[in-house]
Amino acid sequence: MSATLKLTHKAIGVEVRRGAYDVVVDGERVGSVRMNDTLETSIEPGRHILQVRSGRNSSRPQTFDAVEGESVAFRCTGKSILPIFLASFVVPSLALSLKRE
Repeated sequence: MSATLKLTHKAIGVEVRRGAYDVVVDGERVGSVRMNDTLETSIEPGRHILQVRSGRNSSRPQTFDAVEGESVAFRCTGKSILPIFLASFVVPSLALSLKRE
């Protein structure tokens, strides 16, 4: 049996980085998610590393544990406060964020 990873691309208010994000689990692309959409994919139980990417921009890697038969949910966005938005031009891993729900 497997677990489910559920990733939603959603922001409240205006988001500058609105394009589709590539979803990477354990270094391998498993799909993409567009603004206001959700990606659901099966993953093996155990520890995983999740990251979203859009061109040179990315999120910081998030480590999570998946339990057999359960769902793990995250929300991703390109929206951030102005100082972090400006810093993301120098440090691309600040451009996108992942939050566990």
